[in-house]
Amino acid sequence: MIFYALAAALGFALSATLHQRAAIRQPRFAALDPRLLLRLFRNRLWLSGWIPDAAGVVFQVLALRVGALAVVQPVMASGLFMAVLIEAVIGRHLVRRDLLAVAVGVLGLTAFLLLADVHAGVAQPRPAAWAIALGCAAAAVTACVLAARRHQGAARGALLGVACGVAYSIAAALVKDLSGGAADSLPAAILSWRSPALLVAATIGLMLNQAAFQHGRLAAPLTALTLTDPLVSVLVAITVFRETLSDEPIRVVGLVLAAVLVGVGVWLAASARSARADGHRQR
Repeated sequence: MIFYALAAALGFALSATLHQRAAIRQPRFAALDPRLLLRLFRNRLWLSGWIPDAAGVVFQVLALRVGALAVVQPVMASGLFMAVLIEAVIGRHLVRRDLLAVAVGVLGLTAFLLLADVHAGVAQPRPAAWAIALGCAAAAVTACVLAARRHQGAARGALLGVACGVAYSIAAALVKDLSGGAADSLPAAILSWRSPALLVAATIGLMLNQAAFQHGRLAAPLTALTLTDPLVSVLVAITVFRETLSDEPIRVVGLVLAAVLVGVGVWLAASARSARADGHRQR
């Protein structure tokens, strides 16, 4: 399961790097304006990003089939740290701050996996639990999009990244529900309400993601998405799938420290890239 999740994170990191390079070269559009996607669908660089993205989706589905949502999604947060290395390889020099960000982030994720002691919940969540989760997610996405309209630059990218993270975490939870027993055959999966809900969540997430990539460097939206996705996924895992984390005091303290380490790693990655970009602009 860990291998699948890490492979998915690598695929999504490659995809994010290619998509951001293509999206930032396009004219600016509103967050959910479909014209941006229509332009990107004619861009070869952007289209090439779907190759690693498709591989990431396959590995994510495999990971969710055999692993708990509260573990798979946090592991996939390692995609940000992979993106740091990818950007260094394809266009920038790697500095020690990048390596420190990767090391701290991986340490935090490893500690989380060792301490979480996640117990599986229900295979088929109740529709009422889904209704509450989807309603809260819709409200959160709407609030972030409205707030983003009042900001510019990195702040706008970060707000859209948060909204994207919410949409993608809901999509991942729906994939887990469909692959875990909600539909016992392909026709049943197609006819289930979860399939159109998954399509809507994934489409909204895609539009928000590309819009976020247009504002500032990759760091701001990807950092916001990386933090939001596992956080919302854990909340969905607990409230919808009734997964449980360890309640031992020592483990709880360790989980908090692990979360702090992940946050520090994300901050180091974002600030390192920002510092380099600022340096390039001053030359």
